[in-house]
Amino acid sequence: MRYLVIVNPRWLILDRDGVINRDSDDYIKSPEEWVAIPGSLQAIARLHRGGWRIAVATNQSGLGRGLFDLETLKAIHGKMIRAVEAAGGRIDAIAYCPHRPDEHCRCRKPQPGLPLGLSDRYGFSLGNTFFVGDSRRDLQAAWAAGAHALLVRTGNGAMTEQQMGDDWPPTPVFDDLSKVADYLLKREHP
Repeated sequence: MRYLVIVNPRWLILDRDGVINRDSDDYIKSPEEWVAIPGSLQAIARLHRGGWRIAVATNQSGLGRGLFDLETLKAIHGKMIRAVEAAGGRIDAIAYCPHRPDEHCRCRKPQPGLPLGLSDRYGFSLGNTFFVGDSRRDLQAAWAAGAHALLVRTGNGAMTEQQMGDDWPPTPVFDDLSKVADYLLKREHP
């Protein structure tokens, strides 16, 4: 007799700008402006090979501000997906919020709409999910959704780390996404 064992996949949610690619105060408005942070693509590939499913949850108010259109955002994400695949990885899902901060939507981080939507759509538990970000609003979205928040020092992360206070839930801090991958992969295979 043979059995098929179905294992619930492990999900990792990543912020985009400042975690996977370099951030810009002027927004990432074209595929040419999207530049991967050194080591991030390889980290995603290692996690993918280690059995993790990767989702991206990103605020993209540049859409609502009219700085770029949906086709341009699709082209930016297409470049990111191809770059991850060229490194041997995979991005399984992308969720984005197109709203400006003044629209007070439920999907814009720090609100938990993006991780909650990913969880609902793909059927995974946020209680078993890690959410990697570089800003307080990323961490707040993770905490509000019930996910485990991880902070990276890339992007705005070093500044965010300096703002951490005793009123913040305990949050592990890593130099970059590569160090997050080391940590998550080591947890499973000590």
